[in-house]
Amino acid sequence: MIYLKLLRPKDWAKNLFLYIPLFFSGDIFDTSKIINVFIGFIAFCFIASSIYIINDYGDIEDDRKHPEKRNRPLASGKASPTIALIICGILIIAGFTIAYFTNSRFFILLSIYFVLNLAYSFGLKNIPILDIFIIAIGFSLRIRSGGALAHVDVTIWMNIMVFLLALFMAIGKRRDDVLIKLSSGVDMRKVVKGYTIDYLNTMLALVSAVMIVSYFMFTVSEGVIKRHHTERLYLTALFVMAGIMRYLQIIYVHGDSGSPTKILYKDRFIQIAILLWMISFYFLIYAKEIPFIN
Repeated sequence: MIYLKLLRPKDWAKNLFLYIPLFFSGDIFDTSKIINVFIGFIAFCFIASSIYIINDYGDIEDDRKHPEKRNRPLASGKASPTIALIICGILIIAGFTIAYFTNSRFFILLSIYFVLNLAYSFGLKNIPILDIFIIAIGFSLRIRSGGALAHVDVTIWMNIMVFLLALFMAIGKRRDDVLIKLSSGVDMRKVVKGYTIDYLNTMLALVSAVMIVSYFMFTVSEGVIKRHHTERLYLTALFVMAGIMRYLQIIYVHGDSGSPTKILYKDRFIQIAILLWMISFYFLIYAKEIPFIN
């Protein structure tokens, strides 16, 4: 069980972004495409977990200073570093083997993701601003990979929206690191020295505003309207705005942790907003036989 925890299965949810291009294409019920993306999802999880192990191995000492990360398998001493690296190697071989035999373009995108995150683990994560951009690029590579696996074009607007969302989440994660530094007096990451709460609050406000405007522009863009044969996708922005405003309320009003992943797993309001967003999009894209929707 401790070695399963080393793989961070909770973070595999990030790789569900591979399904976004398929969902927006209107082909979500195409069994062959679903299976193909699922195979890619497995490969991506293997490679992502290998990066987590490499990152944890390099951050053992820093993680031991963190109130939560000190409980990670390597930082706590419950997992053997040698066995962890062996598992890492197996995951890399398995992930790239699956990708190679699945789709050549996906193999290239996964390789870029792996190299980029290796560079992140071995130094780029210590460069302020660049660190959060690399995290956001990782999500862009996910949807590009999903598009390659499903043979679906990823539109510029989709790429912009996912990048902005990932950037928003990355800023929230750094804000959480700064809050821990302020409460403990210890730098959990070297990059934290390049951020302050006021600076991160400003960036959150800026990115959230740009994200909402961009989402509206995405829903009313000519290409999207033509593809989905409806002008009412803008209605789904209600749930996007609600989710973003709730997140900002949690960190500013309630003073809770700014970690997006933790908030996503525990906050019912955001979970319901995401569910309603998905349901509304489903009806607008797939249930075209219902007259009042389109």
